[in-house]
Amino acid sequence: MPLTPNREVFITCAVTGAGDTTGRSDKVPVTPEQIAEASVAAARAGAAIAHIHVRDPETGKGSRDPALYREVVERIRDSGTDMVLNLTAGMGGDLVLGSTEAPFPADPAGTDMVGATERLVHIAELKPEICTLDCGTMNFGEGDYVMTNTPAMLKEMARQIQALGVRPEIEVFDTGHLLLAKWLKAQGVIDDPVMIQLCMGIPWGAPDDLGTFKAIVDNVPDDWTFSAFSIGRNQMPYAALAMLGGGNIRVGLEDNIWLDKGVLATNEALVARAVNVVQSLGGSILGPAETRAKLGLEKRW
Repeated sequence: MPLTPNREVFITCAVTGAGDTTGRSDKVPVTPEQIAEASVAAARAGAAIAHIHVRDPETGKGSRDPALYREVVERIRDSGTDMVLNLTAGMGGDLVLGSTEAPFPADPAGTDMVGATERLVHIAELKPEICTLDCGTMNFGEGDYVMTNTPAMLKEMARQIQALGVRPEIEVFDTGHLLLAKWLKAQGVIDDPVMIQLCMGIPWGAPDDLGTFKAIVDNVPDDWTFSAFSIGRNQMPYAALAMLGGGNIRVGLEDNIWLDKGVLATNEALVARAVNVVQSLGGSILGPAETRAKLGLEKRW
């Protein structure tokens, strides 16, 4: 895929994630009410898609509780604000080894390993337009945590997502993950139009330098749609780079909690700044209806 600017851009806002950000910013939404309100504010600022995790309201930690997802979705629906919902299916593949000398038994404090069907309970119940599929296994942090997604697990999850009529957004954290995505497409478990998210700059995945970005983009099939983001201080530069490289944009507090040096961001402010980036570069922002048409989505409600 050549590096050709995308003039019609949709923005995804990743509103909260599951990482340990709540202790560093009081702007990160935790409760279903806060997550729904943040999603609505992001949509009104120009985001077509809200990428949603949920958190335990008591602890602030990431959760797989379908009841929390249902409350978020119902609150968004009741707001009357149109947006494309993208619910994560990344939870349930968390493995924390016991230690470097005794990897097993795994550390129960951080390990959450469940089967494909259980990872997709909330997707089957709520049937969002999009859900994520983390296309590979990857080390996180400096300890013993591994995000675990085997080819067999990914194929089964993709098969179930396909059967539900939900569009997977394939999360590509490293170069080999793109190869896995192509393999899944060849297996017939991912339908056209294929959409992927390039997740750059996350240790120990693909670095967010220009050479790596171009190497991945050059290998994205021409008929696939991609978005890209980087974390922390490179979030907004990557908004520009993603557009200039022919893709779409993701911003949000899942990936970066700062608006400026010393200034904590809100999701709404990050989206507004991304809108300004696109318009300053001569592009236009796609709304939810236009994004659905581009991605072949059917509005759920």
